[in-house]
Amino acid sequence: MLPLLMFLAFLLVPVLEIYLILQVGSLIGGWATVALLLAVSVLGAWVVRREGRRAWRALTETFGRGQVPERELADAALVLVGGVLLLTPGFVTDLVGLAFVLPFTRPLVRRLLVLYATRRVRAAERRLAEQGVMPGMFPPGMHVPADRPDAQGPVIRGEVIRED
Repeated sequence: MLPLLMFLAFLLVPVLEIYLILQVGSLIGGWATVALLLAVSVLGAWVVRREGRRAWRALTETFGRGQVPERELADAALVLVGGVLLLTPGFVTDLVGLAFVLPFTRPLVRRLLVLYATRRVRAAERRLAEQGVMPGMFPPGMHVPADRPDAQGPVIRGEVIRED
């Protein structure tokens, strides 16, 4: 499902961008549209530079305190992706890129991505629970659940003694 969505996004987003650029160009003129796109790119580059520095500083400070930088890593990734989107010409990618980069919209985007990832993980857990345990899922030394359909015979507890 995800590969299909990505394929459609890579196919439809450029078509939508071209359509919007042409529509804006017909409203305000071609040169004004180009100037607007350039202005948004310059503004975006400035914001990405500023927020990228802030994200890097927060990341290094969190590492320096010996903590796991979950939020800081997410912010740095969002600033990076937002910067790439701002470099892509078009109004839709600029809006999404700004939402990823601006400090007052980034927490909302981060929360939405966490919700999306949580749903995906829970769906994967449900699928695994329905299918049963996969071979190799347990590390050495752990037992396979007895209610597993392919468990054979009784379990005999014991101790392994190596004679090297």
